[in-house]
Amino acid sequence: MGSDNAVFLEVLEWMDQTSQELVRRLPEKGSGEIKYGAQLTIRENQAGVFFYQGKAVGAFGPGRHTLKTANIPILTKLLSMPWGMKSPLRAEVYIVSMKIFTNLKWGTRDPVAFKDSELGLIRLRAFGMFNLRVLQPILFINSLVGTKGMYETGEIEDYLNRVIVSRFNDYMGETIDTIFSLPSKYDELSEGLSKRLQKDFNHFGLGLPHLYINSVTPPPEVQQAIDDRSRMEVFKDMDKLMKMKAAMAIEKAAESDGAAGTGVGLMVPAMFSRLMDNNSQNQEKTSQALSVCPECRKNIPEDSKFCPECGHQQVVFQQCGSCGKNLAPNAKFCSRCGHKVEVSENAKFCSKCGSENINDSMYCNKCGEKL
Repeated sequence: MGSDNAVFLEVLEWMDQTSQELVRRLPEKGSGEIKYGAQLTIRENQAGVFFYQGKAVGAFGPGRHTLKTANIPILTKLLSMPWGMKSPLRAEVYIVSMKIFTNLKWGTRDPVAFKDSELGLIRLRAFGMFNLRVLQPILFINSLVGTKGMYETGEIEDYLNRVIVSRFNDYMGETIDTIFSLPSKYDELSEGLSKRLQKDFNHFGLGLPHLYINSVTPPPEVQQAIDDRSRMEVFKDMDKLMKMKAAMAIEKAAESDGAAGTGVGLMVPAMFSRLMDNNSQNQEKTSQALSVCPECRKNIPEDSKFCPECGHQQVVFQQCGSCGKNLAPNAKFCSRCGHKVEVSENAKFCSKCGSENINDSMYCNKCGEKL
């Protein structure tokens, strides 16, 4: 095309053989000298943009179109002799593929920091795929393609991947508290992230029809912590978890050969012995820490001052001479049988406030004065 074609009119069309080309420029190299009457064919999944003298002067949809320029066959060549047989009336066509480009990958190259409400600060990797489509051909050509003869998805995929990862980090921190709730929110995250990215894509005349999150994975040590927590949720008891791990060790020891397997086998009974000792010690501590209420005969904590079941006073200051119920220090009558409480001859009275105190009192129960 150009100086190589001085007589014939051009027939312009483009068939994408790779399925990855976004734009093809005709001619692909150098500036064009498209002549008056050239025929341009646009397919259903394409759009054409005609540039004449450096400006976009027309956009074409599907069909056959006749291009009009001031380049006349043979005559223009003769008139362009002062310019080295090159016409100054440059003309070229950009054909843009309007189909949806699928299966484009996105993902984190390096782990990103995420503050989990349960696990603390952890690092995550995320991977997924997205679909891409050109919505505004002229804006896309002017902002990204420029004067390149061909533009493929691979040339923009890396940049869009960085944009997606950046927005994903922000959106993840705003909507997710802990990674334990991630499996049930993949669809919600994908939809919200796609809406947030629309503005970034529209800036270049692109659309984001679909975006998918395939996986969000923590580092191995966090995965191990998650597995341990899952076991804890199943067993609800540390002793049972330890017994399970001991049983797993027995199974591995039985499968192994040699001294290593024998050594592990000898260690396992000691592990069970320690577990049983711990359980018995815990049970003894529990039984020692409990006492029996003399009123309702229920088990209560040893240091209780009143029974949590019936409210009976546990600290003995004075007992009723009739029924034996524990009485408060200043009680005049028994709360159970109503028997009048006789004042002991050895009772101590406070010299300051006159309150009665038990015989062994060192300080007044009412005002704190030393007796």
